[in-house]
Amino acid sequence: MAHHQILIVGGGAAGITAAAQLKRARPALAVTILEPSSNHYYQPGWTLVGAGVFSLEETRRAEADLIPAGVTWIRDAVAGFDPDRNLVSTASGQSLSYDVLVVATGLQLCWDKIKGLPEALGQGGVCSNYSQHHATYTWDTLQAFKGGQGAAGNAVFTCAPMPIKCPGAPQKIAYLAADVVAKKRLAAKVIYATATPGIFGVPVYAAPLREVVKRKGIDARYNHVLTEVRPQSREAVFKVSEGETSREEVIGYGMLHVTPPMAAPQVVADSPLAAASGFVEVDKFSLQHTRYANVFSLGDVSGMPNSKTAAAVRGQAPVLVANLLSLLDGQPLAAAYDGYSCCPLITGYGKAIMAEFNYEQQPVPSFPLDPTKERWSMWWIKRKLLPGLYWNRMLTGAQHERRFIPGLKG
Repeated sequence: MAHHQILIVGGGAAGITAAAQLKRARPALAVTILEPSSNHYYQPGWTLVGAGVFSLEETRRAEADLIPAGVTWIRDAVAGFDPDRNLVSTASGQSLSYDVLVVATGLQLCWDKIKGLPEALGQGGVCSNYSQHHATYTWDTLQAFKGGQGAAGNAVFTCAPMPIKCPGAPQKIAYLAADVVAKKRLAAKVIYATATPGIFGVPVYAAPLREVVKRKGIDARYNHVLTEVRPQSREAVFKVSEGETSREEVIGYGMLHVTPPMAAPQVVADSPLAAASGFVEVDKFSLQHTRYANVFSLGDVSGMPNSKTAAAVRGQAPVLVANLLSLLDGQPLAAAYDGYSCCPLITGYGKAIMAEFNYEQQPVPSFPLDPTKERWSMWWIKRKLLPGLYWNRMLTGAQHERRFIPGLKG
């Protein structure tokens, strides 16, 4: 049995960022990442892949090139957690013991929870930016979309019930598609059918987004949960909640962009680490497990009530690192995560709202500008600046850049 001082399960954005910050803080720490994937993707870029701005290859790097110097990489998948014995089992049959465990596995996409979707996806106008296998097909579908009368003219975009990663992504592609439709002067209707009761969960940003919907002529339908895709008849079936009752609504489509339901990976949900939700049960401020003191979690799999974005990891990682080191030193855990998250809400080609906020749904902008305004500058940041910051600063353990911006608190 191999023993590890700090074992990080998951080598995505959260796991690598945490590992890099730990090694920056204390180079002598023995840090191990357990991760099966050979490729690492910049998933926030997939909206722009689906919009024809990025190629998929631009969002990919080799995992081996991203593992921080001095960190051990075990290329294997987690198969089970036994926190009572400080053990993790792997798919290949290894048993790994640890002093401290960090769970950063991310989410799983539940395509099969929508009847007919797995068979329909990637053909017949059914696409999704949530998969590296299908994001390029979104752009192919948008280019091929001809509009028309009736159902053939419907470009339908869905949003699954929360929690999902990058909650703004389902509407971003709808706004970009509306621009394509307008530029081509197609006879078409863009329909945004979302499971949520409103356009966005943070009121101060929801207000300008409602204006975007109105300006672009998008048909926004709320409390719509996609339950089935019928590719033969090109129909999407929704369960629509209306107060205490619900009804079924069938919407025909010419193209259909689907956001699948999401959940914690089954190996996490079935473990003693999980809350009733299936996500890792941690204190929302300290990121420490509520029952196992030597377990922490960050990123999409953690059970904090924050918006699940890559940017949230930048708020979480410094807190996790500080508290993990305090635990090793036998000191009180003093660092606290405020729920920081960021969603660059692309509202069209050349426009974006940089929505940054905390647990209290208060704006916490990184720029001394009104954060609720659509700006070309924020589009430029999303398209040009953020990918480089992700690869070259976030994954190397650098702190958030807001500390360098005049007029803001670090």
